Amino acid sequence: MKLPISVIILTFNEEKNIEFTLEAALKLSNSILIIDSFSNDKTLEIAKNKGCIVLQNKFETFTKQWNFGLKNNPFNSDWTLGLDADQVLTNELIKEINNIVKTNHEFQGFYIKRRMYFLDKWIKNGGYYPIYLLKLFKSESVYLDEGELMEHHFYVSGKTSKLQNDIIENNKNETLEFWLSKHIKYAKMQALEEFSISKSKFNGKLFGNINERKMFLRKNIWEKMPLFLRPFFYFFYRYFLLLGFLDGKTGLIFHFLQAFWYRFTVDAKIYELRKNAKSKNL
Repeated sequence: MKLPISVIILTFNEEKNIEFTLEAALKLSNSILIIDSFSNDKTLEIAKNKGCIVLQNKFETFTKQWNFGLKNNPFNSDWTLGLDADQVLTNELIKEINNIVKTNHEFQGFYIKRRMYFLDKWIKNGGYYPIYLLKLFKSESVYLDEGELMEHHFYVSGKTSKLQNDIIENNKNETLEFWLSKHIKYAKMQALEEFSISKSKFNGKLFGNINERKMFLRKNIWEKMPLFLRPFFYFFYRYFLLLGFLDGKTGLIFHFLQAFWYRFTVDAKIYELRKNAKSKNL
């Protein structure tokens, strides 16, 4: 007999986050699979104590890690919810999902609003709320593109819709030092994805679903903009046009780091990759 829904969560050293995530997820389903990248803290102990099934897999990219989890999901469920270890379901969202999995016969996937916190402050402006993420999907319909080395998106074959309630993302690990270190790693993956000929094969659709529109804008506008000018445009767009300044000093720090730390580092790495490739071809 098929289960209504199972939950897959990716982890690596998430002892500060995972208990909150699991306490909420267990209100929705007892069928929880943890895909762990060989944590060396108490993450696995907490997960096993909560009754989760734990599989470990060496991390290469987020997309490959998710594909491993989807392929090795032991639960025979109609629906799957994919969570990051710092994403907590609100009670309202749990009720909404429970209703969806019992009554929906039309849609193959659902986008959920992310309410993201930075330094314990909700980033409401700058285009960061609401951001819709495809997190709930028919298990048999979902797929990912392994050409996405940094960004990862779930795609489904069929119609999608949006849910009304929020998922809360507030990483308890995230000091400034942690954020900076993490985004250096992310910048390397993002640069390789943009530079590599094996990057995403999806061109997106201007009038497609949310993920297809994002991909279209990224490939046809962002990736064609000049390196090193892109971060300035990004900051101006987010901080001024989309009113990021309304989030005060925390908003200034967040949007400045997103533009002039993360995206400037991505551009610098792409520049380095192009320069090295050119010298090898001489």
